[in-house]
Amino acid sequence: MKDLSILVADKTMEFMLRGGLERPQALGIHPITVDFRQHPNRDGGSRTTGARILALDHGRFRHALLVLDHEGSGATESAVELERQLDDELARTWGDRAKAIVIDPELDVWAWGADNMLAEVLAWPRPDGIRDWLEGKGFLINPEGKPQRPKEVLEAVFAECRLPRSAANYRKIAQRISLVRCQDGAFHRLQQALHRWFPAP
Repeated sequence: MKDLSILVADKTMEFMLRGGLERPQALGIHPITVDFRQHPNRDGGSRTTGARILALDHGRFRHALLVLDHEGSGATESAVELERQLDDELARTWGDRAKAIVIDPELDVWAWGADNMLAEVLAWPRPDGIRDWLEGKGFLINPEGKPQRPKEVLEAVFAECRLPRSAANYRKIAQRISLVRCQDGAFHRLQQALHRWFPAP
């Protein structure tokens, strides 16, 4: 029996999570066996049928995660409320062995744990820092230091670095950035679930 089945909304999300899970010590867990599945209908499909799809894995995996962006999911409720509803759906099959993670607004917010490491990973070509450059371009940064439109901001950064916004580059970011400094609530809930299920020795 494998440790973890993860249903994600798209390839970018899969590769970002792969990059993080390849660093179990940084996440504070022991190494685990993981299978990924991408929902063909992305965030909206993950919201409506993700729990049912993961129910099919119940006998083959110890635990399951359902991960999607709130942006693009079609949900009218808040990300926290949607996550609670999906947790209830998962619990019908898995009990406390599964967790939904709804990222608000979208996955790209996880890339902003540390600008200096992001600049190093992407080979930032400018003398001014990424955050200063973004503010100069008129992008809004919230009081927690996160961009208000994280996907558009990361697209602009990739373009400035002349890199594609590819799943491989998201994996590269997740393999290097600080997993301790990320202050996003959804990331913390993900980390808490992993700590509970797969504690470090």
